[in-house]
Amino acid sequence: MKFTLSWLKQHLETEASLEEITYALTDLGLEVEGVEDPGARLAAFRIGFVREAEQHPDADRLRVCKVETAEGVKQIICGAPNARAGIRVVVAQPGDYIPGLDTTIAVGKIRGVESFGMMCSERELELSEEHDGIIELPEDAEVGQRYVDYAQLTDPVIEIAITPNRPDALGVAGIARDLAARGLGRLITQAPEPVPGRFASPVGVSIAPSAAAQCPLFLGRAIRGVKNGPSPKWLQDRLRAIGLRPISALVDITNYMTMDRARPLHVFDMKTVAGDILVRKAEPGETLTALDGRVHTFDGTETLVCDANGPSSIGGIMGGEGSGCEPDTTDVFIEAAWFEPVSTAATGRRLKINSDARYRFERGVDPEFTRPGLEMATRLILDLCGGEPSDIVTAGAVPDTARSFALDPKRVLSLVGMDIAEEEQVRTLEVLGFTVTRAEGKLHAAVPPWRPDVHGEADLVEEIARVASLSKLEGKPMPRVTTGVTRPTLTPMQMRERRARRTLAMLGLNECVTYTFVSDTEAALFGGGEPARRLENPISSEMTNMRPSLLPALLSAAARNQARGHGEIGLFEIGPLFEGGEPGEQKLVAAAIRTGVTAPRNAWGSRRPVDLFDAKADAEAVLSACGAPVERLMVLREGLPSWYHPGRSACLSLGPKTPLAMFGELHPKVLSTLGVKAPAVALTVFLENIPFPRAKGTTRPALDVSDYQAVERDFAFVLDEGVEAEAVLKAARGADKALIERVSVFDLFTGKPAAEQLGAGRKSLAISVRLQPKSGTLTDKEIDAVAAKVVAAVTKATGGTLRG
Repeated sequence: MKFTLSWLKQHLETEASLEEITYALTDLGLEVEGVEDPGARLAAFRIGFVREAEQHPDADRLRVCKVETAEGVKQIICGAPNARAGIRVVVAQPGDYIPGLDTTIAVGKIRGVESFGMMCSERELELSEEHDGIIELPEDAEVGQRYVDYAQLTDPVIEIAITPNRPDALGVAGIARDLAARGLGRLITQAPEPVPGRFASPVGVSIAPSAAAQCPLFLGRAIRGVKNGPSPKWLQDRLRAIGLRPISALVDITNYMTMDRARPLHVFDMKTVAGDILVRKAEPGETLTALDGRVHTFDGTETLVCDANGPSSIGGIMGGEGSGCEPDTTDVFIEAAWFEPVSTAATGRRLKINSDARYRFERGVDPEFTRPGLEMATRLILDLCGGEPSDIVTAGAVPDTARSFALDPKRVLSLVGMDIAEEEQVRTLEVLGFTVTRAEGKLHAAVPPWRPDVHGEADLVEEIARVASLSKLEGKPMPRVTTGVTRPTLTPMQMRERRARRTLAMLGLNECVTYTFVSDTEAALFGGGEPARRLENPISSEMTNMRPSLLPALLSAAARNQARGHGEIGLFEIGPLFEGGEPGEQKLVAAAIRTGVTAPRNAWGSRRPVDLFDAKADAEAVLSACGAPVERLMVLREGLPSWYHPGRSACLSLGPKTPLAMFGELHPKVLSTLGVKAPAVALTVFLENIPFPRAKGTTRPALDVSDYQAVERDFAFVLDEGVEAEAVLKAARGADKALIERVSVFDLFTGKPAAEQLGAGRKSLAISVRLQPKSGTLTDKEIDAVAAKVVAAVTKATGGTLRG
């Protein structure tokens, strides 16, 4: 929304400076996007006086002029037909930029004669399209004076951003109302005076029942005997300053009403109107060539203004090309109607038409200003174009927007923290147009019809607060709770999710946030793709299914990184996977992948490809952080998903039906399909399956540190190659649960050397057992007894023997 400072002062009597006004506008919520000084681009041009004008010796249409300027007499060659001695002109000196020509002039020779400047036309200064000759100024123009000062072209143009809830600020009068409420001046907007009709309108108006909801009110009146010439300079200057091109008096008046009072109108040339005007819904397939020059085809949802020949304009959006006013127009019919915002917006979007009328109607035009707006436009036409008005014809009635809300004056303090006196609250609302009454200790504010955004007490508080200035708010600490310990704000699952995220990050993995949608191919690879999880309206062909797993997106990210030369990748994500398409058929999981090797190249050769044990370690770390009993979990190898490598993957579970985590190498087929270079391992932790502590309010147990020295003993067992290490560890842990604190594997001897020393199909597994006494220092006899239990338990469970 653009307007000039002088235009604003037609509605606001104020002594405030431009800086004060622009600051107040932004503070009121009408953000100033820029202030343009129209005189800045013309500041260099000054007034000159042509002393002599002689024929160019080598050109019939050029004159050699002696022009008196601020810097003395200059020789300027000019080809304008009105270049002659004795006139006052606008002069550009060498080095001045001519906006209408987009060039900077310099000293030059024209047909052998030097020229030291230029005398300008209006088009060359972008003042109008006039280019028949140079500008001629009256005798009172002082030589050497800046042209912008003489022509009063220094009126600042202010541009503000309008939020969708403020249609009243789409007119200069509404902006002035806000500034008056702030206290920057007095609102002096004049109410339009009725213009009596002198004859019955030859055109009647009616609204079809099918269109009554979209256009509940339609008014019009005829004016005959108008003269549609150029509009006066003041009107052209205002429109041109805000970027609108003056066309003719009738068209300029409608544009002026739109910008000045936020009241769109349309003027029909009476000779194009056949019969009466009917507002109706469009027929499917109907067409109309609008003022934008495009042919628009309707589908039956649009509201049209029609005569006996068919559609003549699109209601609330744009007039038809055939009904517009021409320079020879003598009789007109003025339309003033109110169109419903939602349907207007829908029509504009479907037809792809952006117009000032649509912009205002879809946000909400003041319905009660429909008739006054018509009266005001009538007065302007009579003053500028002459003519004789008819009576006003009306169809429908003004929509009832009356509503009133109670306001407790104390609510301002409690809602926004601003202590504003009740008298000031009343003054603010009344200047903004609200009608305020007092009853039962409360204020009751009737909302003006130009404020469709006010729907309750909170909106009234907002109006009071923004006018008082929200910049005056002071930060105050919230009252502290002094009774007892505050309850946690995070739920147990949120705390678990946070612990899982921190753990994975500490393991050196980078967090990803990916879409919850995957392609058909990715969904099929990870157990999805069925109709229940397929999207009806996907945003792209690569996002057609709800993800059955978090791994596809992580693997795709890894493939993109590998393609750019990054081989060692560790990624994780925490989020939902979807087991179906219904609410509740989703699970919160933590997923991670690793690719490449475990360390950069180094002189000691400590790097190796990632394997399933890296994935297992990551999974166990997350489970431990989330409170799962890692040491008691079962390791299951059967029934794993097809995207894991068979034999190189497993599931950590509390039982056959409660999986807590899956981990292992990924299947080569999956890696090949997604373009990921092996090796690659992955894990998925089902955070919701981990049991919470049974007792409510349980906290971390007290640290139990024994005062007695721990003892470690190593055992090496000869086993069949098929015996799993977990079986040995489990048996050793159970040998003496009171004393054995930890059991771990520290060596594995397999392969051809093991077969040669231990026998075919045999291996050696070495474990370390840590004994932690609680009641006294262990004796050698007690240690030997526990060692014997360990050997016996492992032998019984695995058939292994102690290696000699």
